[in-house]
Amino acid sequence: MTDFSSKEYLNKVDAYWRAANYLSVGQLYLKDNPLLDRDIEASDVKHHPIGHWGTIAGQNFVYAHLNRVINKYGLNMFYISGPGHGGQVMVSNSYLDGSYSEIYPNISADKAGMKNLFKQFSFPGGIASHAAPETPGSIHEGGELGYSLSHATGAILDNPDVIAATVIGDGESETGPLSAGWFSNTFINPVNDGAVLPILYLNGGKISNPTILSRKSDEDLTKYFEGMGWKPYFVEGTDPEKVHAMMAETLDKVIEEIKDIQAKARAGKAEDAEMPHWPVILFRTPKGWTGPEVWDNEKIEGTFRAHQVPIPVDADHMEHIDKLVSWMKSYRPEELFTADGKLIDELKEMAPKGDRRMSTNPITNGGIDPKPLNMPNWKQYAIDTSKPGAVEAQDMIIFGEQARDLVKENPNNFRIFGPDETKSNRLNKVFEATNRQWLEPKRSYDEWQNSVGRVIDGQLSEHQAEGFLEGYVLTGRHGFFASYESFLRVVDSMLTQHFKWMRKAKNEAWRKDYPSLNIISTSTVFQQDHNGYTHQDPGILTHLAEKKPEFIREYLPADANSLMAVMDKALQDEEVINLIVSSKHPRPQFYSADEAETLVNEGLKVIDWASTDNGEEPDLVIAAAGTEPNLEALAAVTLLNKAFPDMKIRFINVVDLLKLRHPNVDPRGLTDEQFDALFTTDKPVLFAFHGYEGMIRDIFFDRHNHNVLIHGYREEGDITTPFDMRVFSELDRFHLAQAAANAVLGDKASDFDQQMTDKLNFHHDYIRQNGMDTPEVLDWKWEDLQK
Repeated sequence: MTDFSSKEYLNKVDAYWRAANYLSVGQLYLKDNPLLDRDIEASDVKHHPIGHWGTIAGQNFVYAHLNRVINKYGLNMFYISGPGHGGQVMVSNSYLDGSYSEIYPNISADKAGMKNLFKQFSFPGGIASHAAPETPGSIHEGGELGYSLSHATGAILDNPDVIAATVIGDGESETGPLSAGWFSNTFINPVNDGAVLPILYLNGGKISNPTILSRKSDEDLTKYFEGMGWKPYFVEGTDPEKVHAMMAETLDKVIEEIKDIQAKARAGKAEDAEMPHWPVILFRTPKGWTGPEVWDNEKIEGTFRAHQVPIPVDADHMEHIDKLVSWMKSYRPEELFTADGKLIDELKEMAPKGDRRMSTNPITNGGIDPKPLNMPNWKQYAIDTSKPGAVEAQDMIIFGEQARDLVKENPNNFRIFGPDETKSNRLNKVFEATNRQWLEPKRSYDEWQNSVGRVIDGQLSEHQAEGFLEGYVLTGRHGFFASYESFLRVVDSMLTQHFKWMRKAKNEAWRKDYPSLNIISTSTVFQQDHNGYTHQDPGILTHLAEKKPEFIREYLPADANSLMAVMDKALQDEEVINLIVSSKHPRPQFYSADEAETLVNEGLKVIDWASTDNGEEPDLVIAAAGTEPNLEALAAVTLLNKAFPDMKIRFINVVDLLKLRHPNVDPRGLTDEQFDALFTTDKPVLFAFHGYEGMIRDIFFDRHNHNVLIHGYREEGDITTPFDMRVFSELDRFHLAQAAANAVLGDKASDFDQQMTDKLNFHHDYIRQNGMDTPEVLDWKWEDLQK
């Protein structure tokens, strides 16, 4: 029976660690002569060594010891590399355990494969310097710092047997998202969920500064982490032999403590679980450990100077090549690899087997047991719109019924995330089926708070909520993140990183598809009357539209039926980010379930009951994308119909916005023939739009018809009435009707033009005297036109 704590076994762990370090340095500098079994030449060395060294040896050390506890305890564990650009760690270790060669046969487990391994790193046509989608075992890229804990937490939710070993760089620890990440323990239920094992790597330096936490004493760090609800364990030193023994002892304690926490909690009910003090390891070893200690009379190891490529050796600067060779040979590669470059059998046995390897754990490639959602029939909640506009409802409340039943139908693979806004965003119906998951103490006056629940919105952090969802989706489950529209900009770079991950992963045939990442944008720009200008920004539409079109969908449902049809489609999608812009305020309901289905499937639709062109060539096309634009555009139609009964108007509602783009830009886009059939080639098009006007301008740039008047968000706002919010951007019915009449009739519309100006002036004075919108606006009904 193996003694995993014996000196003999730890010597093998040390050898495995040295092998990983050797491979990691080789990837930085070399493109040939991988075993250094002949004199090194300039042609063996890269012209531009690019990458990072500072955290590598420390992470390799942790990885080797995690392999040890996986073997000892039979763990289901995977690895998240939080420090930025530590890519060699996961590449080197997956190469050592054989998985890299299994996936990439050209990187074979021999001398030729090692040469290819070294050359490809941070090299044109090769791989990135961080744990990218090409890297086995990775779900977290680390290109943008701060999200390792939130990704880890999302991954272990509903995966009770999994431990996410999460190495956090001490530079990363200074970011806002990671600082917020220590609150993740509030949301981990020890009965139903797995565990996150944070390993804070206090190596002392960032790019050119010391790190804050590394300069704090163990006593202060103990107070901090205990106050945050964690139980800290310290592993520190510079002597590898001593640190090996310390890490082995500590990891054994920590794993047994996690198992004990779970066993005790699982003897009872998930609803009764309390928040345990999960262990956290604080690992202090020098930055650039085992590398050059000094260069040019300046200290390297243990300082910021070890951060990237620590010594200036390259193919064009071979003066100090002996130093690089000496460094690499300090790992004694002849003890680790055979003459033909194969890892010796004794060390091969050190790696876990099969899917116990962290590089092949199924959770890191689409999930352990991914299942599609069971979808309720959304039409059972549909609103009767046989009289368009006659019924008033709140779209998000109606969608809440659909979301509630999604929770019921999918008790283990569907969750809702948000930053303390689920109720504010009118998803109250969800709480008929679930509670908020929250492991801190509960009070009698708390609302829907329980130790188990399918909603996680108890932390006021967009980063955390969106990161939880990403971790959940990247491991094969489903859900959505709902937030105030303007504050989606807080996480727009996270969405960019997720997009980049999907795009690169799509190029890897071995990678499985991911469920869609669904973002609901509510509390939108044209209804932020009491929060004011600070809460007014629809720019997330523009931001995401700039990404590769295969991976982005932007939906602007105008009412509840359209919203539910969108969500039914979005939640079943794969490999896309779905942005859904929705209203939570009372609105007239216009589109039938059948119309909503067509709007989602086709992207847009001519609304016959709102059009007067009778299928003929129109005088004017009015298009609307968004809830308030749809409402105001329809109201403008009623004004125009009354004033100009002979004007032929075609009304188009747009839900899937990016379907309007040219096929040269977006493969899903309408052809020129389809676009012209809808928007004509020369007639005025009045486009009422929820976002910044440049998006629509770009869409029409590649089309035949440039006779387009765009009324969208114009970066004007204040604390005012809801209707006045639209007036600020000239997206109200009076400005829309005025612009349309002038475009079609020119000077012949002068009287109407003045009437609209008079109405706007009256509105201006009325709201400042009465504090509310005019009766004409508040009492408007589409059905009035039909009487």
